[in-house]
Amino acid sequence: MVKNILTIAGTDPSGGAGIQADIKTFSALGTYAMSVITAVVAQNTQGVRSYRTMDAEFVGEQIDAVFDDIAVDAVKIGMLANADIVKVVASKLKQYNVKNVVLDPVMVAKSGDPLIDETAVAAIRDILLPQVTIVTPNIPEACVLLNKKEPISLDEMEVEAKNILQLNPRWVLLKGGHLTGNICRDVLCNSQETYEFVGERIITKNDHGTGCTLSSAITALLPTMTVPKAVEKAKAFLEQALQSSHQLSVGHGHGPLHHFCNLWK
Repeated sequence: MVKNILTIAGTDPSGGAGIQADIKTFSALGTYAMSVITAVVAQNTQGVRSYRTMDAEFVGEQIDAVFDDIAVDAVKIGMLANADIVKVVASKLKQYNVKNVVLDPVMVAKSGDPLIDETAVAAIRDILLPQVTIVTPNIPEACVLLNKKEPISLDEMEVEAKNILQLNPRWVLLKGGHLTGNICRDVLCNSQETYEFVGERIITKNDHGTGCTLSSAITALLPTMTVPKAVEKAKAFLEQALQSSHQLSVGHGHGPLHHFCNLWK
């Protein structure tokens, strides 16, 4: 049967990131996409203008509406905006005993605009991370989670990934795309295993929604394979979407990936 995958995140009216990128990714990978909206964001390829958060109780009602009716095979969590929403989402994950949970700790947009308030960080760290299967921070997000002011270097990545593991997610995927150089390195680890993914940097300005797409791809694949295999295949999907992004002409800033590059002929 086709797997049912839920995203809990904020919107992107330009279609490159957030809920819209999640739904495209789930669909491209052959799963049935569902969504719970945590925030409505006014943004485009050039940046975030403003956002409005949903009432936390209403976020919970959306989650209940899905789980009361539908068997959910995996959940991806993106923008949560404030502590009240984090607490509701964490409570619902526990209530419904969700097995496959991917947390993309969305804190800052590619343009540098903040997408979360300070109250949410501690709540994510303390009550949400212990419930997730895998968390997928980039370097800036890892620094926020670790309360670390100095940037993480290439040599420090494995150490810092294991430090995030001390916050009790089952797996950590620390993404190194924000570091300079022609090589991109990601580190995946749990309490017993460590994997390294190394590849050439794909040079393109169409990289809006990269983090959302990778975490969504992992979520779509997770019900049918191990975490390391899901990460490997998700990264291959992301690479294809980035390499094909030149086929799209969307906006004047960081354009979107081509999520349907293998389907649109």
